Amino acid sequence: MDGRSTAEALTGNREPEAARPMRVVFDTNVLVSLFVFADSRFQRLRTRVEAGDWIAMTDERCLAEFRRVLGYPIFGLDRVAQEAALAAYTRLTHPVAAVANPAAALPQCKDPDDQKFLELARNGKADWLVTSDKALLKLARRDRLRDQFRILTPEVALASELDGARFSARP
Repeated sequence: MDGRSTAEALTGNREPEAARPMRVVFDTNVLVSLFVFADSRFQRLRTRVEAGDWIAMTDERCLAEFRRVLGYPIFGLDRVAQEAALAAYTRLTHPVAAVANPAAALPQCKDPDDQKFLELARNGKADWLVTSDKALLKLARRDRLRDQFRILTPEVALASELDGARFSARP
C-alpha cells in the first residue's frame, strides 16, 4: 500500500486524530522512573505504551544512554536487573532510524547530551517528548518546536491524557 491506512485508502479520509496512537519519546530520566523505580506517579505513562495507545520511540543513541545509565553505581542494579530493565523497555519501543538530511531544523539544546532526544522526536515525527530535564524544558518554554512536537513533563503528559487532550503539534 502507499502508506495510508485501510480506512483512508477506502474513504479518502485520514483516520481521526483520536484513533492514531500518540508517538512519544521518553528521556532517560523518565525511563529510569518507569523501568527501574516503577514510580507509581508515572505508571500510567508506561500503561499507555503497553496498551498500544502510545508508541514509544527510540534509536541507538538513546538506547545506549539508557544502557549506560542503568549501570550507574547509584542505582545498585546488578547486570541481570540492568538487562531486565533494558529488555522491558526495548520490547515496547518502535525503532527510529537516523535521518541524513532532515527537513526540519532544531534549536541547539544547552546540554549537548540532550540533543539526541530532540533529534529522535523530530526523526520519529513524535507528538511529545516527555522529559524531566531542565535544559529540554527550557526549550519548551520558548515554544520554538511547536510545529514539530511538544516537550512535556511527565505530569503534564498525564494531565493531558486524563483530559483527553492530545497537544499534538501536527495538524
